[in-house]
Amino acid sequence: MTLESLSGAMTIALLSTLLFMLVAGAWQTLSRATSGNNRFSHSILYEAAQRFRDQFDSLTRRQSVYLASLLVFVVIFTTAFLLGPDRLFQGLAEWQLIALLVCALLAALYGLYRFVVVVLQKKKVEFIRDANIATGHGLQRLTSNQNRVFHDVPCATGVIDNVIVGLHGIYAICVVAKRPGKDNRVRLNGEQLAFAPGKAVISVADCGKRAEQLAREMKKMLGHEVRVRPVVAVPGWEIDAQASDEYLVVNERSLAMLRGWKDQKDYLMNEEVEQIQKMLTERCTRYKRKQ
Repeated sequence: MTLESLSGAMTIALLSTLLFMLVAGAWQTLSRATSGNNRFSHSILYEAAQRFRDQFDSLTRRQSVYLASLLVFVVIFTTAFLLGPDRLFQGLAEWQLIALLVCALLAALYGLYRFVVVVLQKKKVEFIRDANIATGHGLQRLTSNQNRVFHDVPCATGVIDNVIVGLHGIYAICVVAKRPGKDNRVRLNGEQLAFAPGKAVISVADCGKRAEQLAREMKKMLGHEVRVRPVVAVPGWEIDAQASDEYLVVNERSLAMLRGWKDQKDYLMNEEVEQIQKMLTERCTRYKRKQ
């Protein structure tokens, strides 16, 4: 084993791997750009946890590229080393060969680091996705009284995970995805969710702000005030304190409780329900922005 052979094989393998990653990345970009161009595009709405599904799929593709790149690197490095590319760097000084080898090793280590980051991100997104899917599927049981459930609803202040619209009112459901421990109790204190044993605290103010913004947008369309009630879903946790004047806190099993959280001001007319559902359908058409 000579320094020339090692540096040459490492350089050839690294350049070939980079070329492979560029081609794979370009192909994935082209595939995403052309997705949704079919006759059913206008009829496909967001599913539960759609943005997290898409993020998980993107991370999966990136992970596949890294794994395939590792295989390409190993195969080409082995092949190049066995063929003995001594002549490629025959005229270089020893320190130049060492510098070249160090740069190649640093690039390989950076690629390994990015792969580990993608794996960890994928694991995190997978939990968030599953928590949102469990909540979205639980909401499907509430589709009575002309109720319809919309997922990943955009508004001016962000994205609302789920929105239910029916004759008995409008509910904006925001999902807080946090891994439960042995003591899986959570309590609502004002606008703060306090998770047992009391060290972790998460604000739910953004949920209220998005619900208020959606109500303003619906008011602009209908010409009168409407109420959008903010609901916080915490899948996997047991709720100690469930409701306040502004928020209702539920888990994936107690979503039915929001049926009882209403008063006379929440009721809507048939025509209003149809208008609001039409507006949300247009917003939640998945491929609209790609047309």
